[in-house]
Amino acid sequence: MRWTVYILECADGSLYTGITTDLFLRIKAHKAGKGARYTHGRGPFRLVYQALHENRAEASKREMAIKSLSRIKKLELIATFQQGQNHIIA
Repeated sequence: MRWTVYILECADGSLYTGITTDLFLRIKAHKAGKGARYTHGRGPFRLVYQALHENRAEASKREMAIKSLSRIKKLELIATFQQGQNHIIA
């Protein structure tokens, strides 16, 4: 089972970092107000970062590393991720 570390940008501009095995269902839960307590009432959300990991331990370590970053460093991470997405050819 693969795990996804993700960052959501909330309507108020704040950033929420989490992990899941099913990103689609997790975002759906956030939108329904049944996700994390932090995101309740902060929608709509925009997915701004995601990274796959082989197991929960790796995903949890990455989640904690991201959560420990300053807002500026998180925004730099997001910008780097989004620049990389522009170069993917489907």
